[in-house]
Amino acid sequence: MLKPWTEAQPRLVEVAAGRAPADLVIRGGQWVNVHTREILPGHDIAVACGRVACVLPDASANIGPGTQVIEAAGRFMIPGLIDAHMHVESGMLTPAGFAAAVIPHGTTTIMHDPHEVANVMGLEGVRLMRDESLIQPITMLTQMPSCAPSAPGLETTGHPITAGEVAQAMGWDGIVGLGEMMNFPAVAAGDPAMLSEIAATRAAGKTVGGHYASPDLGRNFAAYVAGGAADDHETVAEAQAIARVRQGMGAMLRLGSAWHDVEAQITAITRRGLDPSGFMLCTDDCHAGTLVHDGHMDRAVRHAIDCGCDPLVAIQMATINTARHFGLERELGSITPGRRADVILTSDLTALPVEAVVAQGRLVAEGGRLMVDCPRIDWPDAARDTVRLGRGLGAGDFAVPATGGRATVRVIGVVENQAPTRALTAELPVVDGAVQPADGIARIALVERHRGTGGVVNGFVSGFGYQGRMAVASTVAHDSHHMIVVGTCGENMAAATARLAELGGGIAVFRDGAELAHVALPIAGLMSDAPAPDVAAAAQAVGEAIRACGCTMNNAVMQHVLLALVVIPELRISDLGLVDVSRFQLTDVVMA
Repeated sequence: MLKPWTEAQPRLVEVAAGRAPADLVIRGGQWVNVHTREILPGHDIAVACGRVACVLPDASANIGPGTQVIEAAGRFMIPGLIDAHMHVESGMLTPAGFAAAVIPHGTTTIMHDPHEVANVMGLEGVRLMRDESLIQPITMLTQMPSCAPSAPGLETTGHPITAGEVAQAMGWDGIVGLGEMMNFPAVAAGDPAMLSEIAATRAAGKTVGGHYASPDLGRNFAAYVAGGAADDHETVAEAQAIARVRQGMGAMLRLGSAWHDVEAQITAITRRGLDPSGFMLCTDDCHAGTLVHDGHMDRAVRHAIDCGCDPLVAIQMATINTARHFGLERELGSITPGRRADVILTSDLTALPVEAVVAQGRLVAEGGRLMVDCPRIDWPDAARDTVRLGRGLGAGDFAVPATGGRATVRVIGVVENQAPTRALTAELPVVDGAVQPADGIARIALVERHRGTGGVVNGFVSGFGYQGRMAVASTVAHDSHHMIVVGTCGENMAAATARLAELGGGIAVFRDGAELAHVALPIAGLMSDAPAPDVAAAAQAVGEAIRACGCTMNNAVMQHVLLALVVIPELRISDLGLVDVSRFQLTDVVMA
């Protein structure tokens, strides 16, 4: 069992000196030392109290009658992998389910920002996520959400987070810092509320997560950095990543289910030869299907290597670099004395098969099989009653009124594999006083679901390629998490909306009036407490149903659920209207 270092210290000394047996010895492996970026063959790791006591060429003196011995048999011993920034809710799983999914992939530490739940349930939702995180067999540290709503005045969240609540949470166990500060215009403008959240975090000696989703590297960027953000995961180009590290920020290169941003930025290291210590790997948003079938941080490390990164550098970017960034280098990120005993055994540093995983001194996975329990909390009824529409919706609720025979409208243009959208325009036909979708353009609606107002905001979106009469509805709609609906006809949009109200949240696909597939997410309308493979199978069925409706886009679900993210350019939709994110202003759907 993991003990605090202050309690474990005497035992660590005795084990390291050879005077006491270890709890666990990993014997005969190649020690991947991320402090020196070298491989040292023929080493043993002795573990006590869940921590590394010593790493020596021979730790046989530490093997006693009760010592567990794992034979490395010449395999590489690398530190457990750390996700520098992510949202558990994007996996459609609670922290327990997420931990169970990622442990076999070698992830032993997660820095997660539960701002999805915060938008639905407020501070109580954060506390519940923190509570379940703390009881997992791996290290799951929580970043206190900073922006709920993400952009005040442009959306309405279920429960706003206040500066006072941020300051309060900084005193909680398990809070590692402030979640991504998405309201970058407010920080750059010197908004007192945003600055006070950052100041409270810094005063607590914790790390401020950044989110600067703008190509502007001038005065606004300078003001944002001066405001205290310590990192950024919204970079999508080499120049943007370099600008962050030059200013002392950490550049978090992202490989999620839909965000493939590593390849364009890793060249700062591989081509430009910059010091890699300021670069980290993260996933941000990973779908349950990705976790089950493709991996987690092991996938990100392999991808960085495939992009030309030295394997040892890629491993540093997923271990010690992140630990140092969060001020936890004496606790995490390396196989060295005093640190948590988080170790992966692998036979190949390039292909990175995760053959065994030790977390906090316990063998937690072997051969891809989970070997420990991931405890769950008892989620209250309030967390399962969050979809409140207030009324039944019909086809007419999803119409955009206009006069004349044709109308020029603003259209949200989806960009495959990227979070930003494009602000497009189109001329569409008007029939019976309503604008009709055409030429690859579908309807999009944002349905208020927190307070039961019955409100619906409508617009248009392109890029999905939907055909026929269909609809996709989701109560996952970053970040305010109202219900977002995309479709080609009002009848199917209304049917999908009603189905989600019945399920208590999730994602549903309808075509020609019939349901093709759904994934139920009854906890805050965002998560399921079912096992990850079951959720992944349901999500896969949703993906197949979306493809059956004509969409060929990679991971279209992730593209759907981010269409309401009003802090990433250029055009989004919220419960208050269509949002021009480049100007942070509401704008009209119909132009003329």
